Amino acid sequence: MDFELSETHQQLRTMVRDFCTREVEPRAIEWDKEERFPKEIVPKLAELGLLGIRIPEAYGGAGMDTMAYAICVEEVARVDGSLALTVASHNGLGTGHILAFGNEAQKQRYLPKAASGEWLAAWGLTEPGSGSDAAGMRTVARREGSEWVVDGTKMFITQGSVGGFCVVLARTAPEKKQRGVTAFIVDAGTPGFRASKHLEKLGMRSSDTCELSFEGVRVGDDQVLGEVDRGFIDTLQILDKGRISIAALALGLGRGALARAVAYSKERQQFGKPIADFQAIQWMIADSTTELEAAALLTYRAAWLADQGRPFSKEASMAKLFASEAATRACNRAVQIHGGYGYTREYVVERHLRDAKLCEIGEGTSEVQRMVVSRHVLSST
Repeated sequence: MDFELSETHQQLRTMVRDFCTREVEPRAIEWDKEERFPKEIVPKLAELGLLGIRIPEAYGGAGMDTMAYAICVEEVARVDGSLALTVASHNGLGTGHILAFGNEAQKQRYLPKAASGEWLAAWGLTEPGSGSDAAGMRTVARREGSEWVVDGTKMFITQGSVGGFCVVLARTAPEKKQRGVTAFIVDAGTPGFRASKHLEKLGMRSSDTCELSFEGVRVGDDQVLGEVDRGFIDTLQILDKGRISIAALALGLGRGALARAVAYSKERQQFGKPIADFQAIQWMIADSTTELEAAALLTYRAAWLADQGRPFSKEASMAKLFASEAATRACNRAVQIHGGYGYTREYVVERHLRDAKLCEIGEGTSEVQRMVVSRHVLSST
C-alpha cells in the first residue's frame, strides 16, 4: 500500500501551484468582484495543458490520467474556485463526454479545439424543473427528415455563454423515460441556440453560468453523441468521474482556506500573544486538517480506481460527499478564525466559503451522493 504520489504527479502539482500563484491568485479577487469570466487566462490554461488534461496527445491534449486531473483541479481551487470549476467542467463534462463516447470524426473535430482553448465545452443536463431528478427532463429532440430538432431549456450550465459547443441531453423517446434520452453536440452560433439568462450566484462568481434555450435547433446525425436513446446511461459514467473532480475542487478550496487561517492565526495578536496559542483556534485547525486529509485519501483513492479500470462509482460519491462537506466546514472555520475581518472582502476566506457551498450541490447534491452510496452498499449485502 503506497500513499505517496508519483514523482510525475508531484512535479505536476508544483508546476500548477506555481502557475496559480503567479497568474491566478493576484487577479482572482478582481474577477470575483466583477463577476466576470476571465477570458484572458484561457490561452495560458491551454498552454499549461489544463484544458486538455485527459485528452490524448494525438488530439493535442496532455494525455494525463485521472489522478493528474484531480491534482490540477485541486491546485487551481486553492486560489480560485471559479477557475477550478472551469477547468473541471470543461475537462470532465463536455469534453469528457466526447472523449468517452464520441466517434472518431467527432473527436477529430472537437478535442483539438478544446485542448487548445479555442473552444470551451459546456454540458447541458440540468433544467429549471429537473435537478436531482435528471431523468425528468423536458427538453426534446424529434426527427424531421435527415435532421433532429431540439427544443427546451437547460439551467445552471457552466461555460454556457462562452463555450464553443455544448453537449445537450434531450428526450428522443419520452415513453422510455431515462432509456429514451440522447446526447447531441450543438455548436455555438447554431440558429435557435442561445444563452437566455446569465445567473448571479452566491459564489463561483467568475465562472460563467447560464440558462440555455433551444428553440427549433437543427442538428444532423453527425452530431448525435453516442447511441440514440442511450445518452442518459452514458451520462451516469460521466457524472461518476465528474464527482472526483468536484471532490478535488472542494479539497483545494478547503486547503486554501486552511492555509490562510493558519497564517493569520500566527500573525493576529490578542491578549498579548498570537491567537494560534489559544486552544480554541488550535482545535479548529486540527479539525480542519484532519477532515481535509481524510477527504484527500477518499478523493485520490477514487481517482486511482478509475485509472486502474476498476469500479469507482461508490468511491467517487463518497469522496464528493465527504470532501464537499469537509471543505464547507473548513472554510467556515477559516472565517471564524479571521473574526470580523473574515466577514469582509479584505480577506479571501469569505470567497472560499461562498465557493465551497456549490460543491455540496453541483454534480449531484449531498443527498443524492448518500443515495448512491447506500444503494451500492445495500445491493452488495
